[in-house]
Amino acid sequence: MVLSPPQAVLEIARRLRDHGHQAWAVGGAVRDALLGRPSGDWDVATDAPPAEVRRIFRRTVPIGIEHGTVGVLGRDGVLYEVTTFRRDVETFGRHAVVEFAETIEEDLSRRDFTINAIAWNPLTDELRDPFGGEPDLRAHVLRTVGEPADRFAEDFLRVLRALRFAGHFDLQIETRTWQALRQAVDHLDVLSAERIREELWKVLGKTRFAAATLHLYEQAGVLARLYPELAATVGLGVGEADRDVWSITLAAVDAVPPSRPLLRVATLLHGIGYPAARTRGLGGDWRYTGHETFGGRKAEDVMRRLKASNADTHRVMMLVSRQSDLFPPDAPDAIVRRWLLHVPPDLVYDLFRLRIALWRADPKARGDRDLIERWRSAHRVLLQRPVISVGDLAIDGSDLRELGLTPGPRYGEILRLLLDRVIDDPDLNGRDPLLRIVREEALD
Repeated sequence: MVLSPPQAVLEIARRLRDHGHQAWAVGGAVRDALLGRPSGDWDVATDAPPAEVRRIFRRTVPIGIEHGTVGVLGRDGVLYEVTTFRRDVETFGRHAVVEFAETIEEDLSRRDFTINAIAWNPLTDELRDPFGGEPDLRAHVLRTVGEPADRFAEDFLRVLRALRFAGHFDLQIETRTWQALRQAVDHLDVLSAERIREELWKVLGKTRFAAATLHLYEQAGVLARLYPELAATVGLGVGEADRDVWSITLAAVDAVPPSRPLLRVATLLHGIGYPAARTRGLGGDWRYTGHETFGGRKAEDVMRRLKASNADTHRVMMLVSRQSDLFPPDAPDAIVRRWLLHVPPDLVYDLFRLRIALWRADPKARGDRDLIERWRSAHRVLLQRPVISVGDLAIDGSDLRELGLTPGPRYGEILRLLLDRVIDDPDLNGRDPLLRIVREEALD
């Protein structure tokens, strides 16, 4: 195994050793290295108590000192977590009672899954793997450390973490672990909305192929428990293609890069209005007219339930409700500018990205083959910085007052009239042309 920790991690380990203490790299960095993936955050476990760690290192931050964690600022400017070995005394949900331990094995025994219970000594290259995490990684197996039911009962967030790890690393969940996980799903409602949200955000923002985890959400019953609006789309067929909304959603989510997590959220929620909009057409076929409006409302409900920020909630709601709101393929620039009156410019590119992702997810849906041309039209118009609000006009209420018009609602009517003219002919947006229109038409 070849691990390449930052120089700062080696320096931290040497300082601890020089003061008579152990230092082990633990957590995701070790796991990722065993998988041949780039290592992320480097955490250090030690037998040194927190007060001793703060004495040894000059630049520290007590980021979780009550739990034994001290942040040590390395020479590279990165804050590394150095945590004292711990063992569980009592466990009840998220709030476990722990005490400091003396060995790395005791510390590893309280970890969630075997793949996360591996320690590596950066100074001696020694690997400690008391629970067989390395063989599990080679076999692509995810299993808990110890009794699965006990591990999930200690913290039910581990249900969601297990599904994320299995999807992200392409692991098969061991049978007993899977059975205990399924039983633990009924207790997910004890988790806070913030923790559930952050776990979903990690799935969408840190995993290239999020669909694998989301599929496991559905298989494990998590979808029905936490996101019943999404569960209702499973098996709901749409269009001529013999596919359901959920399978299209999964493919569409993976068509959006994880660098755009909020757009992935909107893509995940794009179809939740289909069940409510489902009606029979005259020919006996199912219709879903207005699913976007239903979906926008439901998307807002989901985001608020997850306690997402107001800004994120509004953006996702707008993308879901406007997902089908595009101008005709051969629309002239004036029509595109009018379209921008109802679709905020900051939403345009993500709206097209959403439509393209849905098109890629459902190849038989040929109605969007002209998306690229429409995107080019929108891009060209946006580069012209079009006037799409009365605030962008070359005149305002003070100019109307100078013409002798009495302030009042009439001002708004006149400015909206001018905006309408400018949308048709942007060259009119100058002080003199606009004042001339007012004199000729508003002062009669």
